[in-house]
Amino acid sequence: MKRLSIFTLLICLFATQVVSAFPQHQPVPGGVALVPLDNAPTPELYYKGKKVLTTIKDKQRLAVVGIPLSAKPGLHLVTNNDESFSVSFTVIDKDYPAQHITLKKTPKNKRMINPNKMDMERVTRERKTLSTALSTWTNTPANVNFTLPAHGRLSSPFGLKRFFNQQARKPHSGLDIAAPTGAAVNAPANGTIIDVGNYFFNGNTVLIDHGQGLISGYFHLSKTLVKTGDPVKQGQKIAEIGATGRVTGPHLHWNVYLNETKVDPAFFISDHIHKLAKNKP
Repeated sequence: MKRLSIFTLLICLFATQVVSAFPQHQPVPGGVALVPLDNAPTPELYYKGKKVLTTIKDKQRLAVVGIPLSAKPGLHLVTNNDESFSVSFTVIDKDYPAQHITLKKTPKNKRMINPNKMDMERVTRERKTLSTALSTWTNTPANVNFTLPAHGRLSSPFGLKRFFNQQARKPHSGLDIAAPTGAAVNAPANGTIIDVGNYFFNGNTVLIDHGQGLISGYFHLSKTLVKTGDPVKQGQKIAEIGATGRVTGPHLHWNVYLNETKVDPAFFISDHIHKLAKNKP
């Protein structure tokens, strides 16, 4: 992917192993809110009509809430089903930078910018398939302690306002790690494979359910090594980095979803990123 002149986007990840990390409290659009639940009367809690993950950290029960990029700053509520109980948290505003990407003018890339009718019919079908997978909810305790799924240069962060060949598109929904084709992609935490497929924009794709609506996604892969229904362990190789779908070069596009909302994967591993930042390129 195209480099940006921002230090944090050029961090080199060269460690071979990292310790798993609990998600950070970053209550911004596209972020994660850790909401204490000392007096919650029920295990089922909701945010914007979607079930939220609950877990225990340091003997305290927490809701781990995914905040959409569209969220407005101010007071937000986690409630039970009938809204007889609520607990609030405050969303803080965040401005994301822009990224301009130029795709070479080939017939394939032209379709990636402006898909034809058949392409859009495919994209519509694929969106339904992905939506079904991403609505997966399992009541088993969630595996929230993540490690990095791949090693390379952080080429594009979450939330960038994106322009492909000067045409505005949706904000960047994940974190990009640039690495050679064939480099390993590993499960960041224990889970179950809920989707393996090839998609128009995303290319070869793997989705992992980590429990209670916490799902991670891996896109543009050259090779997938798992199938739907497979259990996976933290650190297990699940795929290899590639350049399938809409890309400018080989890289892993990594998504994390909470309560059916895309959130910044950096908040799950950002402590590690800071430790690995050794030099300003």
